[in-house]
Amino acid sequence: MSKTEFKSESKRLLDLMINSIYTHKEIFLREIISNASDAIDKLYYISLTDQNVGLNKDEFKINIEIDKPNRIITITDNGIGMDKDDLDNNLGTIANSGSFKFKQENEKNDDVDIIGQFGVGFYSAFMVADEITVQTRKYNVDQAYQWKSSGADGYEITEIEKADVGTKIILKIKEDTDSENYSEFLEKYKISALVSKYSDYIRYPIIMEMEHRKLREDSDLENPEYDEVTEDEVLNSMIPIWQRNKKDVTEDEYNEFYKQKFFDWENPARVFSNSVEGVVTFKSLLFIPSKVPFDYHTKEYKKGLQLYSSGVLIMDKCSDLLPEHFSFVKGVVDSQDLSLNISREMLQHDRQLKNIASTLEKKIKNELSSWLKNDREGYEKFYANFGRNIKYGLVADYGAHKDNVKDLVLFYSSTEKKLVTLKEYVERMGEDQKDIYFATGESIDSIDKLPQTEYFRDKGREILYCAEEIDEFAFQSMGDYNGKSFKNIVNEDVEEEGDDNKTEAKNDDDTLKFIKDTLGDKVNEVVFSKKLKSHPVCLTAKGGVSFEMEKYMALAQPEAMVRAERVLEINASHPAVNALIANITADKEKAEKYAKLLYNQAVIIAGLTVENPSEYADLVCSLMN
Repeated sequence: MSKTEFKSESKRLLDLMINSIYTHKEIFLREIISNASDAIDKLYYISLTDQNVGLNKDEFKINIEIDKPNRIITITDNGIGMDKDDLDNNLGTIANSGSFKFKQENEKNDDVDIIGQFGVGFYSAFMVADEITVQTRKYNVDQAYQWKSSGADGYEITEIEKADVGTKIILKIKEDTDSENYSEFLEKYKISALVSKYSDYIRYPIIMEMEHRKLREDSDLENPEYDEVTEDEVLNSMIPIWQRNKKDVTEDEYNEFYKQKFFDWENPARVFSNSVEGVVTFKSLLFIPSKVPFDYHTKEYKKGLQLYSSGVLIMDKCSDLLPEHFSFVKGVVDSQDLSLNISREMLQHDRQLKNIASTLEKKIKNELSSWLKNDREGYEKFYANFGRNIKYGLVADYGAHKDNVKDLVLFYSSTEKKLVTLKEYVERMGEDQKDIYFATGESIDSIDKLPQTEYFRDKGREILYCAEEIDEFAFQSMGDYNGKSFKNIVNEDVEEEGDDNKTEAKNDDDTLKFIKDTLGDKVNEVVFSKKLKSHPVCLTAKGGVSFEMEKYMALAQPEAMVRAERVLEINASHPAVNALIANITADKEKAEKYAKLLYNQAVIIAGLTVENPSEYADLVCSLMN
């Protein structure tokens, strides 16, 4: 029979599929197995009403054979098979799918679940094979046919003898080149690994002969002897763990699945599953690691969930399913409702995918809320690992997620001496307190020693100690919590209503002007403090930029030169300040040294860098003399 040209722009389209659509050659096996599974689905569906099929569900299977010397891989199924018209229409016309048509014709039947819908996966085999032969016989048709092609130049269809219904696909694997190793696909361990990776949950057994060492029955256990045996082995598990009823799955099974699937040595800290029916139907099985992955804070870490379509792996890490603040979550999502593009490797960013992502975000949030409520100790261990990510959710996407995570964040409390939620803080607030007070610094200990905290602690006010760079940005993004504004006590504008603690001093205006003139543009303003008690000075920030923001921006964007406006607050009742005031008229030069010394002390207390350490040291020594 003469060769028939493809019915599409074959060479151009076939080249596109081989070189552009698919990025990993190994997926050819996934595509062929998926097609075989579809063919079995069709015949199984017929068998439900037609006893002449002569097969029950347990007898359907897919076989893989490897002929390494002749570079042949054969994949055989006992599905519905094809006749000549099917071969012409489905294999002769690229991008025509018999599976898609079958699904359309039976779309009202819930038992129909077809994986392949676009009719191009078969041609991915040309990435690894220079010749493909298909031998097939359709159910209820006596004549069998063979389809053979070496690629874009066309195909031949001939009549053959074939006793059984079903399809056999024979791949002649390409010779190796300097840049490509095709021989790896002739190794049984490689094929077994690919089945496990992509097709583990195909619902029919995928069988291949495997070699094993078997202990001889009469062998001496002290000096065991083995025989090399070849046995048929089922390569796939067939039933995904997430498809099983939760009550039938043990904790150990979940733990082992997690460790094997996500390459962790430790059991997960949390396991939760979800089954959703509605606009988009899907199932998910999610895990929270018990420790931070070694590469979590590196560029190499890639977030995302494994995405399956009817048990077939589509993407190993689908990042679109997780927001950044939940990037630590691992797991799988399986849906038959996804709109996939023709390669099944890339997903269209459509409404269905967004619906799944939105549902998962709510599910994770609810699970974390339950964890926080019912197992505080366990949640705080988790928070030590991933709390910074949760806080990131307050600022990400211009605060779009803040309502989802605001009750999940924890801060150290000055009064409770432990981590607390914002809700717990607000519930303890007195009726006269209008704001949520917080202070920022490099550590809990350094914040606790800030002069400003002394005043608020003595008034019995609870302060949230914030030692992470993101904290202040998070509060700014939130704006308020249940109507309570956030106030940084290190900022100049924080004072309580009815507070009149200011100590008057002689020549107030003259004193403040003298200190300001001495320090020049190092400070924007000098004031007598309402907040200082036992400390002589402190430095507070005025305006929208705090000192912690200044330090963060100095690291992140040094070229921006972002600087907080500095206000030097002085305690008029402190002996050191009184000594300065006394020397303004008695010894002006000494008073200037006092002013500079007190300013540098305020800089150090604020956690900022003294501009000229040598000058500061000389200043201290001159006053000591």
